[in-house]
Amino acid sequence: MQRREFIPLLGGAAAWPLAARAQQGEHVRHIGVLLPYDENDPVAKTRVSAFTQALAELGWADGHNLMVNPRWAGGDIDRIRALARELVGLQPDIIVASGTLPIAALQRETRTIPIVMTNVADAVGSGFVAALNRPGGNTTGFSLLETSLGGKWLELLSEIAPGLKRVAMMFNADTGPVSVYKPSFETAARALKIEPMLAPIHNDVEIETAINALGREPGLGLVVPPGGMFVHRVPLILAAARNKVPAVYWLSDVVRGGGLLSYGVDLVDIYRRAASYVDRILRGAKPAELPVQLPTKFEMALNLRTAKALGLAVPPSILLRANEVIE
Repeated sequence: MQRREFIPLLGGAAAWPLAARAQQGEHVRHIGVLLPYDENDPVAKTRVSAFTQALAELGWADGHNLMVNPRWAGGDIDRIRALARELVGLQPDIIVASGTLPIAALQRETRTIPIVMTNVADAVGSGFVAALNRPGGNTTGFSLLETSLGGKWLELLSEIAPGLKRVAMMFNADTGPVSVYKPSFETAARALKIEPMLAPIHNDVEIETAINALGREPGLGLVVPPGGMFVHRVPLILAAARNKVPAVYWLSDVVRGGGLLSYGVDLVDIYRRAASYVDRILRGAKPAELPVQLPTKFEMALNLRTAKALGLAVPPSILLRANEVIE
């Protein structure tokens, strides 16, 4: 990503007024961005780049009539809260945030600055909005809510790894919306005669411990939904490979990094669409009246190298459905 896409904050709140003066009278709007990812994460940068490019197509150019100011939390809960407080203190025109913890942290700090969500599984269940069609507060945006995915992941896993006896759904205990996906996961498990389990984790060490335990028995698999798991994807992939545990994930980026199979929302598309809400709010629309939108694009990715390492024969049905096959 080029440096001009995100101009760093120089010396706190003073940076935005200085930037605005540099525009020689042109009215500059200020956007804060709160991200739970690491600043050097290339996947996260791709999403943010899609967002800024979509804004540019709508007439908002960073460094001209717009100042975009990001905060990267690197998966640290305390840092998320501190950065939320910092961004709100700068009084931007709007804040864009990704994930349950960042939205919750921002709502604790402000009920007036507009907030646009880009990556939240259950906006109503998390208490961020009153209803999807009329959010009713200062927050709106894009939800990943698709309750049937819990069952879909298990069906795909049993298709690529037949003979499974028990499958654990691993989720971030601090942010994971397990209640959203659990019913369809358990329904599919009953139909497939597989024992469902829940594996809440808080950190990389607990991921290692849980997957090591799964690897001790034959016929065990893993389902990983969204909700704070993105920052843990590397230890997830490594532990699953080392223990030869077949796993299906919510995100194609995990498969590109070595995971076996994924099915889920196209997050780059979500970030692009978020720019349209930022545009509408900057032009006068109220978040309370903009409905929370649900995903419209889904994608499946398959890593044949990982399947081979696990000794799995990929059925043609999965090969034909995959949007991306890594050989």
